[in-house]
Amino acid sequence: MNWIPVVEKIMTDFAQSTGLLQDKKPPRRYLWTDAFAVCNFLELYRRTGEEGWRQTALDLVEQVHNTLGRHREDDPRTGWISGLSEEEGRRHPTMGGLRIGKEMNERKPDEPYDERLEWDRDGQYYHYLTRWMHALSRVSRETGDPAYNTWAIELAKAAHNRFLHTLKDGSRWMVWKMSIDLSYPQVSSMGQHDPLDGLITYHQLQATATRLSTTGLDLVSEMADMVTLCKGRNWTTDDPLGIGGLLCDAYKTARLTQESAFSDTALLQDLLKASLAGVEAYSTGRALKLPAEYRLAFRELGLAIGLHAVEKMERLARGSEALAESEPLMDAFKRHLHLGESIEHFWLDPQHHEVQSWSGHQDINSVMLATRLAPDGYLEL
Repeated sequence: MNWIPVVEKIMTDFAQSTGLLQDKKPPRRYLWTDAFAVCNFLELYRRTGEEGWRQTALDLVEQVHNTLGRHREDDPRTGWISGLSEEEGRRHPTMGGLRIGKEMNERKPDEPYDERLEWDRDGQYYHYLTRWMHALSRVSRETGDPAYNTWAIELAKAAHNRFLHTLKDGSRWMVWKMSIDLSYPQVSSMGQHDPLDGLITYHQLQATATRLSTTGLDLVSEMADMVTLCKGRNWTTDDPLGIGGLLCDAYKTARLTQESAFSDTALLQDLLKASLAGVEAYSTGRALKLPAEYRLAFRELGLAIGLHAVEKMERLARGSEALAESEPLMDAFKRHLHLGESIEHFWLDPQHHEVQSWSGHQDINSVMLATRLAPDGYLEL
């Protein structure tokens, strides 16, 4: 079925409701959702040839930088969170990182930690930043303009410098959440897949720079740090969004291998094994049998998008010597591909959009549904 008209409707509604198409409407920007949205707009441009979709992607990038790259309106601080001057900040909008876009302001250093409230507080998440790096790199590949990928590399360097810390024993550690200006940790535990996201995304940015013959910045030392952090880690998770992320990372790894930009084929197999274990555990549970009000669409759709990545990976592996040893693992996913279709059909039903679990997260739910229906804009390098 041709889902493009449906995706066009979803993305037009998103652009209008979040203030992207209306000058008088205050922008409502959220970094994770906007990263997927940029990729969706690029895919609509590729599929329809309509210049308006490409321009909307570029407009969204600019609005994200001008909103999430600056201090909040309820913060006494003003200007770019990097501390750069207005002019320099416009030239380097990602050098201080980018805010999440949460409704509540960040927790101050002297405020007590409240786990429940922390989910609603602003700051910076590393795994959101890697999604935005990916979106910027995709813009560069689609437009041929290296500036976006350069901004992604500047973002990678800023995030890497502040999220990674050296412990007393000399080992390296990543924190999960940092303050808006990256001056202190908000949550000091490490996200399970953050080092993995960093490793693969850094390779992607480096490959894009090479493809566009961009000289100057590189991520060689940062990639070496991530290799060390990734050693010996268990990637297995039963969280559907996490499983989907692993499968997307696996596909990117396969694509980078095909471009001779990544050589660790053992990591690809590790990711496939961890993803398969997660899918098998998730598929035997009751989660997909619950009513809509007890389900989170964006988490399930993350898995559905990842299962699309498996299908693309299988096609990529055919005739590829570098990927041949991973083909049996890819084949093992065939019996689980129906899960993606089931999730897609469930959340396409308008009745399931009437519950709080959908309306309370409408932006992220709808944008990720659009990604599932037209996934190439997000899945490709």
